[in-house]
Amino acid sequence: MTLEVEVNDVSLKYRRVEALKHVSFQLEGGKIYGLLGRNGAGKTSLLSLLASFREPTEGSIRIDGENPFENTRVMQNVSFIYQMDYSDETEKVNSMLKFAERYRPHFDRDYALHLAKRFNLPLDKAVNKLSKGMQSAFNATIGLASRSPLTIFDEAYLGMDAPTRDILYQELLEDQGRYPRTVIVSTHLVSEMDYLFDEILIIHRGSLILHEAYETLVSRGASITGPADEVDHFVGGLKKLNEQRLGNTKSVTVYGELSEEQKKDAQQKGLEVGPVSLQDLFIYLTGEEN
Repeated sequence: MTLEVEVNDVSLKYRRVEALKHVSFQLEGGKIYGLLGRNGAGKTSLLSLLASFREPTEGSIRIDGENPFENTRVMQNVSFIYQMDYSDETEKVNSMLKFAERYRPHFDRDYALHLAKRFNLPLDKAVNKLSKGMQSAFNATIGLASRSPLTIFDEAYLGMDAPTRDILYQELLEDQGRYPRTVIVSTHLVSEMDYLFDEILIIHRGSLILHEAYETLVSRGASITGPADEVDHFVGGLKKLNEQRLGNTKSVTVYGELSEEQKKDAQQKGLEVGPVSLQDLFIYLTGEEN
């Protein structure tokens, strides 16, 4: 089961601060969406609206065709996974998993135990005694095992070490293949997670500045690698996003899709043309000069 999401001309104000400004987009079911934005861009504000933690100041939100706010039928199919304060939570991990199972209709207990084993979560330990990384793994376990038709992860990896994050990414992709749902992932780890995403949304200063398929977005640029002099000559006049040099070898990332003629010219000059990274595009598109 998957849910479609429609956000229409949504704005959100906190007193005099406008956190979101006329945001509109539609999400199809069964895809993983990457939500990118700098600190304070409005990512968490947007996700809190989708999770019905608050209502928009203006505009409308529809999940499965209905207004989700205080809508039990819709919200039982939505999971919002974020960093929580567990300092007063003395229940053990196993008890908390049973609690989640009671209130989430799609929860898979066996899969939750599988995840706990992969994350090395101690089932008989109080949640407030877990490290920050283990608490994040506990949150991820709840989010994945709930198998909610709309699952939202707001930087759910915080505190995890690299091997644990890798387990999270593997399980997300594998379980999405088995049980497709609509997944939104907010992240700062762009270069580490880009391969997870079917589509990308970029929010900047409260406005949605881009919503595109991942493959379409990364085709907007290219990396040019080869002898430094040849590379410099080839990229002259092109918009440069990033450049690196090792000895006489140079790699320059450019913004703008190369024509077939340009690609052929690069090949004749012994230059390697590769894809542009999502991180370089993200940095460029959210730069203050843009």
